[in-house]
Amino acid sequence: MNTQFKPLVWSGAVVMVILAVFLLASTSRVVNTAATTNTVSFGGEGKVVAKPDIAKVHLSIVTDALTSKTAQDENSKKSKAVTDYLKKQNINDKDIKTTGYNIYPQYKYPQYGGQPTITGYQVNQSMEIKIRDLDKVSDVLDGVVAAGTNQINSLSFEIDNPEALKAEARKKAIEDAKGKAEELEDQLDIDLGKIVNFSENTGGYPVPIYYDAKGLSMGGGGGPSVPTGENEIVVNVSLTYQIK
Repeated sequence: MNTQFKPLVWSGAVVMVILAVFLLASTSRVVNTAATTNTVSFGGEGKVVAKPDIAKVHLSIVTDALTSKTAQDENSKKSKAVTDYLKKQNINDKDIKTTGYNIYPQYKYPQYGGQPTITGYQVNQSMEIKIRDLDKVSDVLDGVVAAGTNQINSLSFEIDNPEALKAEARKKAIEDAKGKAEELEDQLDIDLGKIVNFSENTGGYPVPIYYDAKGLSMGGGGGPSVPTGENEIVVNVSLTYQIK
């Protein structure tokens, strides 16, 4: 072979190798696309209804004073009184948690412009309380206000450990989706293969009940009426099958 043609031969060989690799990759892509796009999905829903076993209360203790230190000291006294009351109701330390503590300057704004002046300070301490004896909820709401709470921000009845109920609802949802798949397999004239995708969405969380502390009963006649009702946990799933 003439040496002057050798570079051309090598160049042609390299081009052939590149084309072969490209064709193999394209074929693989076509096969994989066919395997993943030739699918059908079925949705299922599972529901579990259960009575709540805890009440969760979010409350605030708010104190105004001329100085920051005075506001903090007075707020600490109220906070201690509320905590002491809760412990007397056999509420554990682990179920009494401070979720926020803020100090806000209070301003007076001049009528005709100019710089505002600080007239005092406000301390706002937020707490989350878990009440495990649901028979005490009404009395506890009444008692914390009497002890120094200014605001009952929300009250919700929840399930302390919902994972077991979610698992039960998920199982029902999967069974529902598989049942639809088996039922529609003949109707759609398809032959289903393995499950290639799964997705899940959980809902049914409790809706909080809101209270204004001023509206709560203050001793004598007992606390507010707070029926617990039932909680519904809903799980929706989607199963994607490969069509054979």
